[in-house]
Amino acid sequence: MTDLYPTGDERELLRQAAAAHTAAARDVEAFLRRLPEVPDPADVTEYATLLSREERTLADRQAAATAAGLQLPSLES
Repeated sequence: MTDLYPTGDERELLRQAAAAHTAAARDVEAFLRRLPEVPDPADVTEYATLLSREERTLADRQAAATAAGLQLPSLES
C-alpha cells in the first residue's frame, strides 16, 4: 500500500533538491550579469554548462517532489 504522507526524509531531500536548483539558477543569473557585450566561445561553453546543471537540478527537484507526494497533473492539453 502506498503511504499517503511523505516521510521526513523525503521532504528533506526535496528541500535539498530545491536549494540545489535555486543555486544553479543563481549561477546562471550571475553569469548573465557579467556576460560581455560580445560573448566569446568560452562564454558560450560556460553558459551551456550552467544551463545543463540547472536542467539537471530541476529534474532532480521534480523527482524529489514526486517522491514526496507532490505530483502535478500535466499542464499540456
